[in-house]
Amino acid sequence: MTEDRTAQTARGSEVPEGGGGGQVPDVHGEEERLRRWRMVLGGGHADGTGYVPAGDDAAMDKALAALYGRGEGKDGRLKAGAERGAGLGGSAPSVARWLGDIRTYFPGSVVQVMQRDAIDRLGLAALLLEPEMLEAVEADVHLVGTLLSLNKAMPEETKETARAVVRKVVEELEKRLASRTRTTLTGALDRSARISRPRHHDIDWNRTIAANLRHYLPEYRTIVPERLIGYGRASQAVKKEVVLCVDQSGSMAASVVYASVFGAVLASMRSLATRLVVFDTAVVDLTDKLEDPVDVLFGTQLGGGTDINRALAYCQSRITRPADTVVVLISDLYEGGIKDEMLKRVAAMKAAGVQFVTLLALSDEGAPSYDREHAAALAALGAPAFACTPDLFPDVMAAALEKGTIPIPEGAAA
Repeated sequence: MTEDRTAQTARGSEVPEGGGGGQVPDVHGEEERLRRWRMVLGGGHADGTGYVPAGDDAAMDKALAALYGRGEGKDGRLKAGAERGAGLGGSAPSVARWLGDIRTYFPGSVVQVMQRDAIDRLGLAALLLEPEMLEAVEADVHLVGTLLSLNKAMPEETKETARAVVRKVVEELEKRLASRTRTTLTGALDRSARISRPRHHDIDWNRTIAANLRHYLPEYRTIVPERLIGYGRASQAVKKEVVLCVDQSGSMAASVVYASVFGAVLASMRSLATRLVVFDTAVVDLTDKLEDPVDVLFGTQLGGGTDINRALAYCQSRITRPADTVVVLISDLYEGGIKDEMLKRVAAMKAAGVQFVTLLALSDEGAPSYDREHAAALAALGAPAFACTPDLFPDVMAAALEKGTIPIPEGAAA
């Protein structure tokens, strides 16, 4: 079956007509290589490609030049577009047009990267305070983090638009994460409530067999169980307590977003009593806002210092059933408070029966920069610190609720 010649050309190869085995110059492939190098190098006298962008290529090149074509101004500071005659300028309309262009010519994942680079490289965060800008952006977790950091400076006419952007991201995360989280944790909670006289359909056969191996009868090749172990029946009573203690320093923005979503999901489970505490140098209990993760997020204040010891002191004071409590500290562990007191509190909680888990990050980006000395000290107390992805978090929580082995990804522990 003859393949479309356009697709062949796009790959940089041509099949000789007639199916002959002869070689022909790879003209189209060479042109495509020059085109790609030109788009990477950005033109100018030094790129050496000789390729002149036209049509969509010209539009893509202009969008890239506005963001990445930077040089130094007269004052020595980096300026947008100084090398390639472009730039985003300082007005919201020009940036909104640029955002529309990149959404036209690049896939969503690339658009999100370019938006982040624009905010970081060109100082465009302030422009996100304007409603027309927010309506043009591609919403993702990182944009939510930026909006939360601007929350206090946000004018009233922008707040509703910002909440709509944040809600869109939160709803997408809930759709992705909520169902599996509830299913995984419900199973863990039921397994943790074992009963000794179960009905037939409630018997946990794996544990029953393991507990009765000494009653194996070789002549019958079977086990006669003396003790049955069963799953607990679902009940409306609170079985476990979970405390999410979340560092809201600027570097933890994505973790704050995911923790808020998970906090709302956990709070929706009747058999769990969930508390959400966020901190920098102050401690804020957002438990009463857990019905709506958007309210939780707008109750945070990204940035500032870090006092983990103070936050843990507050969490410790709220624990009433240590043996049935899981504390999850989400922090990069750069402690501005009293290190020794922080470690003593963790040791005291663990000695009382609390399951203590330390997450260096709760995001898809892996481990951030973190305090290795503090992480090692926590590991020595039996509370290893590791980065956790949102997809792994339900399994981590399930293991903690069952007091089992925490599933730490290889290479992720401090």
